[in-house]
Amino acid sequence: MSTTEVFLKSYEFNRGRTLDLLSKIEQLPDPQAVLAWRPGTGRAHIGWQLMHIAITEETIATERLCPEKPRAYEELWPRFRGGSTPDSDVPSPEFIRTVLSDTRQHLIETVREWGDARLEETPEAFKARGWTFQDVLALLGWHEAHHQGQAHLTLNLYQHARG
Repeated sequence: MSTTEVFLKSYEFNRGRTLDLLSKIEQLPDPQAVLAWRPGTGRAHIGWQLMHIAITEETIATERLCPEKPRAYEELWPRFRGGSTPDSDVPSPEFIRTVLSDTRQHLIETVREWGDARLEETPEAFKARGWTFQDVLALLGWHEAHHQGQAHLTLNLYQHARG
């Protein structure tokens, strides 16, 4: 199995955890309220965390690695990319699931296009950071796990706050 395929396999495992969390939320009495709940003033809600995972994958797959590719959900980028301030317009579980699926497919296509031959290449968008394509692949796996963990913690806090 190639290095890029190993990364993609790990992304598949990580996505399973993310989708399991979303499924748990969908089973609760008011999934929309759960997705919108904030652990503190100005903090990100679960809906933002999950959409941020998806939008980050889209921006890396297109804007940063293959800027010539068509972009999906670009109208959502300002709301969910890094550094954005979470608003109160929380997407539905179904929409979150769709965006996670669509943007993941774009990421898979881009990773396969770059392939193992370019692992040590530094993409133009990451030159200032000195990150190679392989570093970007590692970052992507960490990124989903990090934000899924934040979403999971927020769900636990929500449930604890409700008794």
